[in-house]
Amino acid sequence: MTSAPTATTNRLPSYLAPLPQRVEDLALRYAWIIVVINLAGTAFGFWYYRFQLTQTPIVMWPFVPDSPAATLFVALSLAAWKLDYDVEWLHMLAFFGNIKLGLWTPFVQLVLNGPGGIEPWLYWFLIVSHLAMSLQSFLIYRYAEFSVGAVAVATVWYGLNDLVDYFAPLVGEFHHTFLRAELVNGALDHSVRAHDLAAAAAVTLTLAATFLALATRVKKLETTERSSARGVRR
Repeated sequence: MTSAPTATTNRLPSYLAPLPQRVEDLALRYAWIIVVINLAGTAFGFWYYRFQLTQTPIVMWPFVPDSPAATLFVALSLAAWKLDYDVEWLHMLAFFGNIKLGLWTPFVQLVLNGPGGIEPWLYWFLIVSHLAMSLQSFLIYRYAEFSVGAVAVATVWYGLNDLVDYFAPLVGEFHHTFLRAELVNGALDHSVRAHDLAAAAAVTLTLAATFLALATRVKKLETTERSSARGVRR
């Protein structure tokens, strides 16, 4: 039996719950379809990263396919909720990953890479599909508690990703997604400005996801306290 999502009589602020409630309800009703879509996106994402993975030491593979990992996290998060498993750290990895990669990729494609050097259909597919990733992250508050420990796990994981992706690769080269904007004479040049801008966007989004997660926790607690107080007065 599936756990009921959090009651939404007292809605969270729009910056924490930007989707209309009817959209949330519809998406959660058809959660298994969203799970399948995300698993298909995960498979496509690993295919997309196939060339970069072959050039990366195996020990660093977990840090390379960030977007496929994010869609896998949200698929597992929704599946866990549907199956009545409460896995807070998984919910937070899904929340962070889909906000971060869902917004970072469109920024990189639109501002840094541009449409050159890639098929138009793939260029726009990457932008639209990643924006959809960012939106689905705002379903998670309906069934997750946003515990401090789980937020800490996600913050550490994505903070470590930023570190090895842009600042201090542990093995070999930097591990962020190949950027067409870094291609100079057919080779990747991490000294160009595009690298710094991509790094700034990644770090900013990690911080933003941390703020949104903690703010969601606070607002959910406030909502629960108000509901309890009303119950006492009755």
